[in-house]
This record gives sequence, C-alpha cells and structure tokens, in this order.
Amino acid sequence: MSPLAGSNRVNKPLSVRKLREIIELGENDTVEFKRRFSDFEKIAKEMIAFANTRGGMILIGVDDDGSIVGVDSEKHEIELVTTTGEFYCDPAIDSDIEIVEIDGVDVIAISILESQTKPHHLLSRVKGESRRGPVGKEGRNRVEEDSMRPRPVYIRQGDRSVIASKEVERVLAAHHPDAPPLTLHIGKIEQALFDYLEKNPRITLREFRHHVNISERRASRMMVRLVRAGLVRIFTDEAEDYYTLA
Repeated sequence: MSPLAGSNRVNKPLSVRKLREIIELGENDTVEFKRRFSDFEKIAKEMIAFANTRGGMILIGVDDDGSIVGVDSEKHEIELVTTTGEFYCDPAIDSDIEIVEIDGVDVIAISILESQTKPHHLLSRVKGESRRGPVGKEGRNRVEEDSMRPRPVYIRQGDRSVIASKEVERVLAAHHPDAPPLTLHIGKIEQALFDYLEKNPRITLREFRHHVNISERRASRMMVRLVRAGLVRIFTDEAEDYYTLA
C-alpha cells in the first residue's frame, strides 16, 4: 500500500485480544491514544509523526490512561480521518482503518506505515473573512480568505509527537526517492569530526561547528550528508539533537 494514495482501506479485523495487548502496553513510539477525534490538526500531527518515523497506530476511543470509552459514530470518525490525511498532511497520508468492538463499544484503529516520501508537513487552515476597506495609514485594501499554509514537520519521540529540527527534516528529505544522488568527500573537516567522536561519545551541531570553526549552515549540510551516507547517526531524544559514529 502506498502511504500517499490519499484514501483509507479497511484491513481484516484486528482481534480483540491483540487490541487489548496494545492498550495494556500504553502509549509509546508506535501507539497513540485519542479519546475522540477532537481536532483535524491534532490528529494530522500524530499521523505525520508516525509517517515520518517508524509508522504506528492511533486508537480513537481510548483515553490517555488506557480506559476504553469507544466512539459514538464510527462512520463519522472515519470520514474525519480521511479528510485529515488528504487535506491536512502534505504530502497526503494514507492509512488503514479498522473498527474493533471491545467491551460493547467501538474503537477505531488507524494504522500508518512509515512513509517512503518523507518529510510530511502539517497544513493548517488559516481562517478569515473577506474584508474590504482601509487598512493602516496607507489605506490599502485587504482581502482575507481561508487558505492553507505549511506548518512544521513532526516525528515520533517516545510517546510524544514533536517538531523535527531543521537537520532532522533535511535527513528525512535526503531519503526521499527523488532526492539527488549523494556526493561525499572526506576532507580535513570530516576527519576532524571522526577524530573527535573517536575520543568522545557524541557531539551536537553547535559543538561541531565551533570545533571546526565553520558556519551553522555548512555544518548542518555536512552532517546531513554524513548521516545519509551511514557514517554518522543522529539522535533526537533530548532537547538538542546530537550525533555519534554509526
């Protein structure tokens, strides 16, 4: 199944036993609980984070503490999920949807594969009304209309969906099938990085750029190439990304 088809399909039913096992383990890097579909952007954020990372499952009708509350209308919820994947994710995200009856109520399981066309962005609708008239000292006419604007890229980090750093976003983009071929030259700067990591367990981008005295932009591009080449690994589970030898 392509993660970009923009439609949803229903798999063979997920067993009640398997669903209970998933719920008992709680939220983690591949599972998110939602009591109900509350907001397009909130659900889109979770879908995007899973697609950009290792894939995962969103369970609607399950509270944060694992309580099974179910949904009122599975058909309506599925329509909302479909709309979210098509219009609030860029590129669009496809998902497999299953309805599981458990404890007399319905839980919706949304399965999302790790995408082959990362990174996915959140699209946020800007709400406004058409207005004509003086604006500011210049008296210019302004027309405000509903529109869509790009928003951050999210990744899954433990049991949370967080905004990806610029470096992580570039690493995701570098693995896109349409990304240009990798060209890599190991020079004095790269060797200085390797020598540093032979003696130290890790390094941040800030530490790297100061260590070799180069600009942040150049340091970032260099790190992305090294990560893409498999020579360096990037870790995102702390306040600041850090790198180690692969």
